[in-house]
Amino acid sequence: QVQLVESGGGSVQAGGSLRLSCAASGYTDSSAHMLAWFRQAPGKEREGVAAIYTGDGSTYYVDSVKGRFTISADNAKNTVYLQMNSLKPEDTAMYYCAASAFVTPYQWRAVYGGSWYLGYGMDYWGKGTLVTISS
Repeated sequence: QVQLVESGGGSVQAGGSLRLSCAASGYTDSSAHMLAWFRQAPGKEREGVAAIYTGDGSTYYVDSVKGRFTISADNAKNTVYLQMNSLKPEDTAMYYCAASAFVTPYQWRAVYGGSWYLGYGMDYWGKGTLVTISS
């Protein structure tokens, strides 16, 4: 069973930066899979933020974070990061790490490319880390 543990959340002022980390354990081989960050603000639905495919490092972002957030993965450490710059009060949320089981390149592009942000294909979830941005 894959387990995900997030860290790096905190409180910063608008315009500041934070780096979230998510350590994955329990993968029994090095087959390619998806890693992603989601967030949920109080009273709102969960939304996908960014996703990365460990097979080739390709990424997806939602429009609201493009140019400000960067997702990356260290396959050797089984860790995914989310560098968040130019933070805004509307980025305040609980941030969750998610991961999939094995995904082929075709599935990444043709199946999950348009649906990852809804959580499709994500098999494992962390418990979250809180990010609070003050104005």
